[in-house]
Amino acid sequence: MTDCTRALRPEHSAVKPAYKDGTVMRWLAAYTLSILGDSIYFMALGWAANRIAGPAEVGLIVASGAVPRALLMLGGGVIADRFGPRRVVIGSDAVRFVIIATAAAALALTPGHVWLLITVAVVFGAVDALFMPAVGALPPRISTPDQLVRIQGMRALAVRGGNTMGPPLAGFAMGISGPEAAFALAGVLFGVSLLLLLTVRMRPLEQHQDADAPVRENSARRDLVEGLIFVRRHKLIGPLVLAAALSELGFAGPLNIGFVFLASDRDWGAAGMGWIVAGFGGGAAASALMLAVLGRLPKAGYVLITTTLVTSTCIALFPIVPELGLTVALAALAGLTGGIAGGLAQAFIQTATDHAYLGRVTAVTSLTALGLAPLTFPAFGALVSYGGVAMAFLAGGVLSAIGMIVCLASSTVRKAELA
Repeated sequence: MTDCTRALRPEHSAVKPAYKDGTVMRWLAAYTLSILGDSIYFMALGWAANRIAGPAEVGLIVASGAVPRALLMLGGGVIADRFGPRRVVIGSDAVRFVIIATAAAALALTPGHVWLLITVAVVFGAVDALFMPAVGALPPRISTPDQLVRIQGMRALAVRGGNTMGPPLAGFAMGISGPEAAFALAGVLFGVSLLLLLTVRMRPLEQHQDADAPVRENSARRDLVEGLIFVRRHKLIGPLVLAAALSELGFAGPLNIGFVFLASDRDWGAAGMGWIVAGFGGGAAASALMLAVLGRLPKAGYVLITTTLVTSTCIALFPIVPELGLTVALAALAGLTGGIAGGLAQAFIQTATDHAYLGRVTAVTSLTALGLAPLTFPAFGALVSYGGVAMAFLAGGVLSAIGMIVCLASSTVRKAELA
């Protein structure tokens, strides 16, 4: 057994499972409300933009928040490590609450302006770059390593639930009193999330450091470089971060816009696309529930590699399957295996990461999904135009499979076990 693999085994077993731990459940409730608030906010932003602007400006307003989020994400990880994730997550959540509450009041009192919505989107995106690495770095600080797989499953369920319930709630609020009501509802959710986060307490560090104490005197640039070097040199984290990035980039295009082209190419219409997306969501939810209940999978390294291979194969096979029902089943399988692979990868990474680097490592893993993955959409669309839907999906599957090869080539990943 390698030293890196051995490090994944805790010296003491957890006293109680994560779903019975009040601190974990308060963090999960705060995270769920935050996801729900995010979903409502984005719906309200698009609706408010459509009310006062044309299609091009609507796209500009909605996309304007993604730029600072991507550019500042790594810096947000540095700040989380410097000042402590609890301080940063509470401060950034408080700012998000103020931003959205102010936007709700402004829209209620004025007809709304493009510059106002762009300002809200940009500031919210910048604050999100602080909030997301910090909130993602909390699980190893509020529970024990043997509970991280279970927490990742619970977190995935929160994401699925928040993204599912958000649009209907936003529509209901906007039906009552326009986008300002949806902004107000999102603000309330952020406020409650903030109150819950205030009750979350960190577990003491093994080094006996204060949970929120600044760690070092280095410059922010030096801290960022140190974090990237830590990721690159770590025998387990380095391959997993690279593999997760490749898999995410390979699946982002097919999942987000590929199913649109596939349904159109087969004349299945919007209803058919909806069934495919629902199948994927159902599989992903099942994987999250399984991880949350089981809490541990034997030979987890090999399970991660196998599920990544199955997910990659599913991506490549989508254009080949002729029937809608079989395509929905294939999407459910992809959601199931992809969710297992993603949950295990995150649990491995968080368990193996030194607490001093949690914010920066979380920022690196978040950057791919939130900043880099959307950049693959134009390339995926170009592949569809050039070589057809089958070629585009095959390219996505191959890229995702390269992530599996990265894991397979690492003996540390293959032999890795969680507590």
